Amino acid sequence: MPIDREPPEILEQKLFYKGRKFNFDVNQLRLPNGVIGDWECIRHPGGALAVPVTDDGKLVLVKQYRFAVQGRILEFPAGTVEPGEDPASTVDREIEEETGYSASQWTHLGDFILAPGYSDEIIYAYLARGLTKLETPPDQDDDEDIEVVLMTPAELEAAILAGEPVDAKSISSFFLAKPHLSSELRT
Repeated sequence: MPIDREPPEILEQKLFYKGRKFNFDVNQLRLPNGVIGDWECIRHPGGALAVPVTDDGKLVLVKQYRFAVQGRILEFPAGTVEPGEDPASTVDREIEEETGYSASQWTHLGDFILAPGYSDEIIYAYLARGLTKLETPPDQDDDEDIEVVLMTPAELEAAILAGEPVDAKSISSFFLAKPHLSSELRT
């Protein structure tokens, strides 16, 4: 994703944490206007997300426990892009692992920066159609507690507007997908 950049001068970089999914660093920068300061940043390889739509127009979401918010939230299936992996391959794998469906038709909806105030993570969003329920879904990862939830687009939009716990990447991707859904499914 191209970004219009006027780069700051990096005076010092410190890696504070190197993790399995992301790194955390602190950078001392001189901005183009001369201001010097420290900026923290989570470095993430990016994520890919599917907006799966069944043949009868239902959206396939997952409800899963997220420790950071101490609760279960609705999300579209998504996962971290592994080193050297194409985001389309990531999302193809994740939809099967998290929902037990496979998709035969993919439309790239767009890419967006998730939280640019503190992270460089980019989400690659796809619409998934031509869903087939797998006979034997793969086992979930050890750190996942996932329930598959089917909702109409109208039900999901009502849940979002009512303030139900839906994560930001899923809300953004839903609104990117909405124009691709047939008009009778959008309402």
